[in-house]
Amino acid sequence: MTNTQDFEIFLATAPGLEPVLHDEVRFKGFKQPKQVPGGVTIRGGWPVVWRANLWVRGAGRVLARIASFRVVHLAQLDDLAHRVPWADVLRPDVPFRVEASCAGSRIYHSGAAAQRIETAIRDTLGAPSSPEAAVVVMARIENDLCTISIDTSGEPLHKRGYKEAVNAAPMRETMASLFLRQCGFDGSEPVLDPMCGSGTFVIEAAEIAARLNPGRARAFAFELLATFDAEAWQTMRAVKSARVPACRFYGSDRDAGAVEMSRANAARAGVSEFTEFRQATISEIVPPEGPPGLVIANPPYGNRLGDSKKLAPLYQAFGQTLMTRFKGWRIGLIANEARLAHMTGLPFLPNGPPVPHGGLRVALYQTAPLA
Repeated sequence: MTNTQDFEIFLATAPGLEPVLHDEVRFKGFKQPKQVPGGVTIRGGWPVVWRANLWVRGAGRVLARIASFRVVHLAQLDDLAHRVPWADVLRPDVPFRVEASCAGSRIYHSGAAAQRIETAIRDTLGAPSSPEAAVVVMARIENDLCTISIDTSGEPLHKRGYKEAVNAAPMRETMASLFLRQCGFDGSEPVLDPMCGSGTFVIEAAEIAARLNPGRARAFAFELLATFDAEAWQTMRAVKSARVPACRFYGSDRDAGAVEMSRANAARAGVSEFTEFRQATISEIVPPEGPPGLVIANPPYGNRLGDSKKLAPLYQAFGQTLMTRFKGWRIGLIANEARLAHMTGLPFLPNGPPVPHGGLRVALYQTAPLA
């Protein structure tokens, strides 16, 4: 498998956000993006894999599909797994581990399937297997079709490399970036998050506006593969796309600790210059000077951080403050209960499908510019 060979690459996201990720991938110029359940597929060689990890904000991980074959029993899997050219992709000196899943197939024991593939790699390549290995070979056997992929990301891609401090119930950066995109945010307008927590929405918005690559400050599993070209990767990373945003990005929170946390995270991300954080309650927020933009918030949820009845005053104050003071601004609200969202009294547009988040299902509620 050479660096110029064309193969399928899968970019994973939360179910329900596939159309938004597809929009981002197409916008960033990747070849043949196709929306599929759980993500988006593109085609390309290994440099495209590196670029996807470096550039794409909304993907949770990037998988390189290296083999696919029909299989109906374990002996057949054993034979076919031995024929995969593992040495083209994996290194004999780097530990690996295998994760397998089975659905609707005559092979139904995922542990046994993983064991057969692990043995085939050890036999043909000589690489050691380890449950803690950073290189993960993923096998999915669905309707008797076995697809073998390499997880090229390693740590999930929402771990951008700057956030040391997080608060309770954090929004993942990958999901936050897709919600921003869903709200029509392209970096050209101010963003305000009045319940900023650890600053995720504000920092993502500032990075988008500053054209900073989301993967610029972290390592990836593909750096441990036989296909990795360190010189070509350094050249790719060195391309400067950054610019100074035309506007600023604002966060506030009633908790002083959250404000300090956000400032520290913004400093590590290199966006302090474009962001402002202050301590304020919902009823104290006012629009910053300048043109209107987007208010986006991920308030506490009823069945995660407290009783939803206790949260009613917070949602009501949120809606009242925005309706009174934020004329011309669009609103994006993440909520797990329609009832709570509508307590704001905001004129929401029809919302999209719910999305899994932290064991719950949440939806993005949006408005047009407030009249």
